[in-house]
Amino acid sequence: LLNILPGPIAQRLKEQHATIADGFSDVTVMFADIINFTRLSEEMPPKFMVTLLNEVFSHFDQLAEKYGLEKIKTIGDAYMVAGGLDDGQKNYSDAIADMALAMRELLSRDFTVNDARLEVRIGIGTGPVVAGVVGKKKFIYDLWGDTVKLARRIESDGRTSIRVTRPVYERVRELVGFGPPTTVDVRGIGTVELFSIVDEATS
Repeated sequence: LLNILPGPIAQRLKEQHATIADGFSDVTVMFADIINFTRLSEEMPPKFMVTLLNEVFSHFDQLAEKYGLEKIKTIGDAYMVAGGLDDGQKNYSDAIADMALAMRELLSRDFTVNDARLEVRIGIGTGPVVAGVVGKKKFIYDLWGDTVKLARRIESDGRTSIRVTRPVYERVRELVGFGPPTTVDVRGIGTVELFSIVDEATS
């Protein structure tokens, strides 16, 4: 269970049979997507494609652990991670921003991990979520709500590598450098002001 669920959730699942569902007033959510991986995978042998994606995601897992964040799931060639689900972690938005920069750096510099020269596109949002466990045999711990939807959509609609919402920008602007804000219409959400991280973290 510990390989697929957060520790406290795995313990609750062992001790109780009721539905596990929690509301959080503030969680920072990041979606990362490998740019053009679907097109590239059509040209790869299946074994090479899976090996490459596993190598990249395994390193992302290590970064999530390093920064004290919770990997939620992968969806094809997309990777979802969150901070703020653990009461003991305070600066989870900072940690998410640092991880996003580390992911970008990994793919742009470490060709032992990324010999295909893949690039990553990232969307980060923060706000309330509902979290819980679904499934009976193949459990999954997942998040729902507009915060999740927004992070996913600003990633999928983005042209720059790391885009964040204003609440995230307000929290991490002293740690990283940003380009000028842009206003975009996000499907299902409305008009949203977004900021692009351009510089590496200073701490």
